[in-house]
Amino acid sequence: MLAEYLDGEGFEITVVHNGRDGISHALSGDYEMALLDIMMPGIGGIEVLRQVRAQSRMPIIMLTAKGDDVDRVVGLELGADDYIPKPYYPRELVARIRAVLRRAGGNDGDGAANSDGNSDNAKLVNGPVMLDPARRLAAYGGQEMDLTVSEFNLLETLMRANERALSKNELSLTVLGRPREVYDRSIDVHMSNLRQKLQQVSGDASVIETVRGFGYRLRPGL
Repeated sequence: MLAEYLDGEGFEITVVHNGRDGISHALSGDYEMALLDIMMPGIGGIEVLRQVRAQSRMPIIMLTAKGDDVDRVVGLELGADDYIPKPYYPRELVARIRAVLRRAGGNDGDGAANSDGNSDNAKLVNGPVMLDPARRLAAYGGQEMDLTVSEFNLLETLMRANERALSKNELSLTVLGRPREVYDRSIDVHMSNLRQKLQQVSGDASVIETVRGFGYRLRPGL
């Protein structure tokens, strides 16, 4: 039923019914993103996510049982870009899919120029941090970082803010395309993953600062 609905929305869909086939298709290079159910026969969704993330930055949205916070957090920690709990409204799922594809630079994206005619794809540089939105490349001190779609967009949003502190709700709207929900830890988990990857290449744990009770910002004078 979901495949029929998404087909009617203009998406080309392939449905697989077990984890092993899911891994094979996800790593084939033929798809722009994956919807991943946690509950699958054979290899479960969490292990599928782990194996796919080890080899691919393909955008992934998890479908989770309502209220199953453990699976959500584990999935986000392993690199899922977003999740949606079941039962869900198909229109909401379509909106989430379009948001992830837009932020991944897929075919559902908006134009490359902003309202004043300047390209949003120009390289961004802040001290040792460099982002190339057009090529989806991120580097620190010349060393490339392997970021997921959400991690890349999180870092890009912070860099465009020019060291201004951004609230978690603002980051959720910009990075995930949805308001932050009560007790929603998605931005915090993505931020933790991003900080770990920055620390791996920089040896610096404070490139991104926490603004207590509010949100995050790039460290001034980076």
